[in-house]
Amino acid sequence: MPQPLRRVRTAVLISGRGSNMAALLEAAADPAYPAEIALVLSNREDAAGLERARAAGVPTAVVESRVFRRDRDAFERAMEAELHGHGIELVALAGFMRVLTEGFVTRWQDRLVNIHPSLLPAFPGLDTHARALAAGVKLHGCTVHLVRPGVDDGPILAQAAVPVLDGDTESELAARVLAQEHRLYPAALAWLASGRVRLEGAATRIAADQAAGALANPLPGHAALRTSGAGL
Repeated sequence: MPQPLRRVRTAVLISGRGSNMAALLEAAADPAYPAEIALVLSNREDAAGLERARAAGVPTAVVESRVFRRDRDAFERAMEAELHGHGIELVALAGFMRVLTEGFVTRWQDRLVNIHPSLLPAFPGLDTHARALAAGVKLHGCTVHLVRPGVDDGPILAQAAVPVLDGDTESELAARVLAQEHRLYPAALAWLASGRVRLEGAATRIAADQAAGALANPLPGHAALRTSGAGL
């Protein structure tokens, strides 16, 4: 009799509406998905994504960053108490608007992943869509990466590109990128949770079945998120 899949207990950290969190929750609703969303944690009690998580039956926690504004280490210790209390093994940042200290990042190294709305290393930081338009780039997109102490820095797991169209507004470009974020993040988290990611210096390699092709844009269908699905 086949053994049940061991799903990696994962926390999603949010500060706002949590649209990428919702995409991860939807993917993790499939019993074949290798990550279980075991906690949604926010640094803001008014984050809209908390209610979405509760409606999905996922445990939530709040560690108000405003309470710890003068003590980042204490803030992170409080967060880690919640993470450890829920048996968390992986942490996925999804619009978490706090810069984490080097100590936190080091303790969770290679178990801490982020999605950023640009094709890194281009446009780290904020206002990525406005900066892409101002720079006149023809391709923009999003990146899922392992987190390192630098801002939006770390080995890249996956990227998806979208065209920048003549006459694009910032909101139009942002919406086009966000649609790809919702496809890319669940796939990349599945690769990490299923142990497919291998680091080679600053680069990553994703193990895949021989039948699997290269990562396409847009991503292959939902079957690609299963542990036996496609990779890079």
